[in-house]
Amino acid sequence: MYKLLSRWREGFSAQGRLQRAMGWLEHEGRAPQGFALLGRLAQEGMVAAQYQVARAYLEGWGAPRSPAEGVRWMHRAATANHAEACFAMALMLLVDPPDGKGADGLLPASLPAGIELWPDPVAATGWAQRAASLGLPDAQALYGYLLACGPDSVRDPEAARQWCARAAQAGCPQGDLGLAVAHLAAEVPGTDPDAVAALNRAAQGGLPTAQYMLGLLHERGWGTARDTGQAALWYGRAAEQGVRPAQARYGALLLHDRADGPRNLLMAETWLRRAALGGDREAAALLGDLHARGEAAIPADHEAVAWYRMAAGHGHALACRMLAVLYQQGRGVAADPDLARAWLERAAELGDVTAMSDLAATLLAGRAEQAATPPARVDFEPAAQAGDPVAMFNLAVSLHEGVGRPVDRVAAAMWMERAARAGVVNAAYWHGRMLLEGDGVATDSAQARQWLEQAATLGLPEACLAAAQLRLEGQGGPRDHAGALALYHKAAAAGRAEAMFSLGALYGGGHDIPPDRAQALRWFLQAAEAGHALAQMMAGRYLARGLAGRVDVSQARHWLEHALAQGLEAARADYAQLAGG
Repeated sequence: MYKLLSRWREGFSAQGRLQRAMGWLEHEGRAPQGFALLGRLAQEGMVAAQYQVARAYLEGWGAPRSPAEGVRWMHRAATANHAEACFAMALMLLVDPPDGKGADGLLPASLPAGIELWPDPVAATGWAQRAASLGLPDAQALYGYLLACGPDSVRDPEAARQWCARAAQAGCPQGDLGLAVAHLAAEVPGTDPDAVAALNRAAQGGLPTAQYMLGLLHERGWGTARDTGQAALWYGRAAEQGVRPAQARYGALLLHDRADGPRNLLMAETWLRRAALGGDREAAALLGDLHARGEAAIPADHEAVAWYRMAAGHGHALACRMLAVLYQQGRGVAADPDLARAWLERAAELGDVTAMSDLAATLLAGRAEQAATPPARVDFEPAAQAGDPVAMFNLAVSLHEGVGRPVDRVAAAMWMERAARAGVVNAAYWHGRMLLEGDGVATDSAQARQWLEQAATLGLPEACLAAAQLRLEGQGGPRDHAGALALYHKAAAAGRAEAMFSLGALYGGGHDIPPDRAQALRWFLQAAEAGHALAQMMAGRYLARGLAGRVDVSQARHWLEHALAQGLEAARADYAQLAGG
């Protein structure tokens, strides 16, 4: 009888009515009744009911979904210091309002007092602080995270560590994750063992973000031995839980052999596809590579085009350049030089150095050749005026060559210098050559040498050749044959036959380096194989006269004949002497 009376009394208490309303809300047939009872309790001032009404409106439980009403009731409960409501306000203010319509998606009358911006990370931090102070571990973790990585006006690294530690001590995996993030935000990744340990705990606790971050540490060897097997393990766990970057990294790792197993192209393609369809541009570009190289499960050029286009749409420079190649070659699409050119321009705008070189070459070719379909004219000036270094370079080339606008060498020199100073490698080379030749600017061999050597340092073969010649001749600075030798070696490694010939000449003697005839013959032969006429003559001469220690009349005749076939009359005397002998 006592228990019966207790249950009867509880049914009329506020808490009992709340429990009954929540019970009805969970049953589809009685959900409207449950919501109606919640509404009466909320109107009477019951804070817990206000929170539940907010949730019901936001989720559409027992009533039509209404984000505006949900926000209004959540704000009311949070203002009354309901911990979960404060936490919910913090989470909501970190992202777009419900329905993703931005602040304009809510009626102005629906925005509670004090909410003027949305999203508003500063206001979110304030609500997270209230919820954290009320003892909610998840809110303590969020507050610590915002103190570590939020807007500058709220950052407090020491307080961030303290709040995340409190959440972690309460058994909240998000606290360990926040603690790791707080450490990593202030340190070189992986250098703090406490951060790595916290990340391990969060990952073991099942948090996918922590699993992804732990995979990253293992892949890159931050704070732990580099271990692609462990990286793949953690990436895989995070990928299974839908973390898009983890899906992309997992797929990329599966493309290569690892300590824990061989490459798995089929599985790699599966995960890369998931990540790409979720908007990951690197995954889309890798899928394009798989199809373009014929390594996909069912390779197809049209698939390569589709994936590259997806990555290009997200600003992936290399994907843009690969699209240009496919349109140029007519692979997977009809050949279209104009579209090839357009994608090449886009790649160059995004900073692809190879595309910059290719685009400059097409600008020159477009001027020198009369194509059936003229290349599209692109006005680079607006982007150049806005400060885009690649556009500055392309505008300079256009002005220099008269492509799409009248020739103006002075303006070309001005824009070329700007592009060079902004770090465009090709522009540094062009600027150096223009200074050397007085092309649109006063001749200055010292400055020219400086710019050409800068471009050479960055690996441009043409710049290596030009800078080596200046060192060889002592133009714009002191003679430096050893330095020239090093630059010629760099250009030769890039396959430049002129550099190979110059190495042969330098090693042949008469310069400020010890002669080495065997090395000279080796380089002459390499340049001869590459079709360099003078090198063919010198290779023939060396082999005919035994200048490097060995005589080979047959090979000498072979190379001299090749030199003559290219019109090099200087080889005729050597050939005649060989024939007469």
